[in-house]
Amino acid sequence: MNTFYMPTKILSGENVVLEKAQELAVLGQKAMIITGRASSRLNGSLRDMEEALSRIYIDYVIFDEVEQNPSLETMMRAAELGKKEDVDFLVGVGGGSPLDAAKFVGVLMKNPELSGPEVFERKNLQSIPIVAVPTTSGTGSEVTQYAVITLHEEKTKKNYGQTIFPTLAFHDPKYTLDLPLSVTINTAVDALSHLVEGYLNRNANLLSDTIAEMGMRIWGQCVDPLLTAKLDGQVREKLMVASTLGGILIAQTGTSLPHGMGYALTFNKGVPHGLANGVIYVEYLRSFKNKAKVSKLPELLGIKDYESFEEVLGRLTIVDSITVTDEEIRDYSLGVFENKAKLANHPEEVTYEDIYKIYRDSLR
Repeated sequence: MNTFYMPTKILSGENVVLEKAQELAVLGQKAMIITGRASSRLNGSLRDMEEALSRIYIDYVIFDEVEQNPSLETMMRAAELGKKEDVDFLVGVGGGSPLDAAKFVGVLMKNPELSGPEVFERKNLQSIPIVAVPTTSGTGSEVTQYAVITLHEEKTKKNYGQTIFPTLAFHDPKYTLDLPLSVTINTAVDALSHLVEGYLNRNANLLSDTIAEMGMRIWGQCVDPLLTAKLDGQVREKLMVASTLGGILIAQTGTSLPHGMGYALTFNKGVPHGLANGVIYVEYLRSFKNKAKVSKLPELLGIKDYESFEEVLGRLTIVDSITVTDEEIRDYSLGVFENKAKLANHPEEVTYEDIYKIYRDSLR
């Protein structure tokens, strides 16, 4: 038996935050906007949300300290501010980090008796309402239940283990128009990794495959613009749609090996999340014993053959010089091998040696 659960209401279009501000009115009397230090101010998303809240007479406070890979310590500070200000709902504005942060903070505020670490240990926790305004096209966090938090003591990134979907998501591709090319590519690769890992997944079914295939066809229309840096408004819109479909997909299937393997590169080497996933992809796909679905990927993406597909992956996942020793690779491989959730989603049996080989051949 298959299930499909997607409770997030998605509102899309130019200036949608302002035009649909009334959708926020039912969520409470006071909001806390959770964002990073700079990008939401530069792209206008923070200004739009402030104006939207003001138009409908909702008071708000801003927490703008979310880093690129949000840490547990930062989430706890945000939750303390939210409790002090007695806010009713949260608005995550930015890339995946502020959106993930809003989910974790929402759980802490709904369950004030819990410490930050206890969130990872408890099950079926609830949250105050969350609103998501994505300003990148990659994570799909606005339509997933996941929140990945950096745990410095454990030297890793970890999903918080709860099922919290945003109540509302506002999609306006204009917020992505001025993204740097490197960020655009890295987040696009993240979206592709969601689509591929949801497709090549033990939990895949006819419905999830339909979403994956549609998402890849849309994403494939953006390949040439990504490679040539010709990214107009239509391309930005397609990338956002593909990202959202990838989020809807992994909300049903979960991610798989590349996500588990990429975390080590992000935490230990500072490789951006999407790029950390993507650099693994050629060898990850070569590792499949059953090539039936793998061989369909170029066709779905509108790429002429598999060799050209690997070439595209290579051109989009160039990593600036980093040094990774064999000892580090073995350590990373052991960490992934012990991550039973990611291994469980992969449709074939995976050994420690398989993981080591993917890392080694990807990073050499």
